[in-house]
Amino acid sequence: MNTGSDRETNESATGQSAGSAAEEAPLGSRAPEFIKARRTLHLSWQVGVFIIGLAVVVGGIIMLPLPGPGWLVIFGGMAIWATEFVWAQLVLRWTKRKVSEAAKRAMDPRVRRRNIILTSIGLVVAGALIGIYLWKYGVVMPWNIKSQ
Repeated sequence: MNTGSDRETNESATGQSAGSAAEEAPLGSRAPEFIKARRTLHLSWQVGVFIIGLAVVVGGIIMLPLPGPGWLVIFGGMAIWATEFVWAQLVLRWTKRKVSEAAKRAMDPRVRRRNIILTSIGLVVAGALIGIYLWKYGVVMPWNIKSQ
């Protein structure tokens, strides 16, 4: 029998997490309430979300070596999983935090200057290597077309 004594504990626990919930969405299923109310329906909902997310992630993995936005599709599949699974929500939060930190570091003037210098040096070296190759071997097409 529920005496309601745990209600105060739950409310105080949710009250403490309300400050952090303003920054980030709460963890857990985002399924409609009528689906969450029925265990078998919720389980089948989770299986469906998992299969759809898996198909999207596999499609993204296939796109990594092939033309297409592989990483974007993989993160899209993770976002689909994050609508239902706490582990995916945590992975997505961690990824967003790391991307934000990397973006902040990249905007640092010293880091930007270093990146510009390294890119310039790399382009000069690549240009020199291409120039040396063309000077030594010339432009040779892999096919032989005879003039008519």
